[in-house]
Amino acid sequence: MIVAAILVLAVLWLMGAVVGAVFKLVFGLIGGVFTIIGGALGIIFGGVALLVIGPIVALAMLPALLPVLLVAGLVWLIVRATRKPPVIVVTPDQVRR
Repeated sequence: MIVAAILVLAVLWLMGAVVGAVFKLVFGLIGGVFTIIGGALGIIFGGVALLVIGPIVALAMLPALLPVLLVAGLVWLIVRATRKPPVIVVTPDQVRR
């Protein structure tokens, strides 16, 4: 009699564990779907916000970055001015007749 009661309790416990596992799986999948949808919407709205706010932030930071941009431009001019022009070799195949 005690063994039968223990078996009944074990079966009920096992059924409860299976039902709990099914609920956990279903709600996990539903949560994953909502996470994917939310992430996609976040990327879309974040991209749009970046396209709108990006140029405004760049213009706002221009006074702080202007000295760095001028130094970079000066270095570029110096490097460009000191380079020798490329040597162009014309072979007879390239000459038009």
